[in-house]
Amino acid sequence: MPIADVSGHSLQQLISLENRVAVVTGAAQGLGRAIANRLAEAGASVLIGDLKIEQAERAAEEIASRYGARVVATRLDVTDSDSIVAAAVLAVSELGRLDIWVNNAGLYPNVGLFDMSDELWDNVMAVNLRGVYRGSREAAQRMIDAGHGGVIINIVSTAGFNGVAPGVSAYVTSKHGVRGMVKQMAMELAPHDIRVLGVAPTFCETEGNMAALDALPERVRSEIAATLTSMLGRVGVPDDIARAVLFCASDMSMFMTGSTLLVDAGETC
Repeated sequence: MPIADVSGHSLQQLISLENRVAVVTGAAQGLGRAIANRLAEAGASVLIGDLKIEQAERAAEEIASRYGARVVATRLDVTDSDSIVAAAVLAVSELGRLDIWVNNAGLYPNVGLFDMSDELWDNVMAVNLRGVYRGSREAAQRMIDAGHGGVIINIVSTAGFNGVAPGVSAYVTSKHGVRGMVKQMAMELAPHDIRVLGVAPTFCETEGNMAALDALPERVRSEIAATLTSMLGRVGVPDDIARAVLFCASDMSMFMTGSTLLVDAGETC
C-alpha cells in the first residue's frame, strides 16, 4: 500500500501526535529528555527508557505533569536484547500501541586510537550500533504485527558524515554505521508503511557532553572549546534537536524515509 497522502490535513493535524505512542531510549536527560518532552507536548504517550531509572522516573513525572500526557519510565539497557524486548512489550501493554521509536542512547568515549581496548571498542558498538539495530527490529516487528506502520528515528551525529577529532574513532565508526542502517532499513520496511529517518546533531550543551569535556585534560578541553562555534552564532541546545525529531515523527515528514537530517548550524557545509 502507498504511504498516506496528507495534503488535505491542516497544519495542526500534521504536527499532532495525538493517539500515538513513542519510545525514546536514553531519555532520562539531555537530548533524549528534550525529545520526550516535545513528543509529549505534541500529544504522544511516551515511554522513557534509560539505565538511570530514578532519573527517568523523575523526567516522566515532570513531563506528564506539564502536558497532561501519559508518560512512563522503565529501566532500559540497549546492550541487552531482553531489555529492549521488555521495553517494546511495555509500551504496547501499558500505553496501548507503538508508533514511534527513537534510538537516542549512545556512548561518546574520548580515547586515542592506540589506547582504546577491544572491550571499550566493543562496548561502543554494542550501544551505538547494535542497540540501534535491536531497538529498530523490535519496534518494527510490533508495528508490523499491529498493521498500522510507524516511524523509527535514529540519532546519528555529524560524526556520521565526517571525522570529528582525535580520540573518537569508535564513535565516528558507529555513527557512520547508524547512518547506513537508516538507508537500508528504510528500504526493507517501506512495504510495511514504516518510515526510517536519521537526525544528525552537532555538539549540543547536554549534561553528558559537558561532563565529557570536563573530564579531558585542560589543554585538550581548551582546544575543543575553541572549535565550539557555529555560523549561527551559538552552540546547540537539546531542544534544537528535539524539534527536528518531532518533525520526523509527525506527518509533516510523511513523504520522507531513508534520509538523515543534519541539525548542525552549517557545520558540514
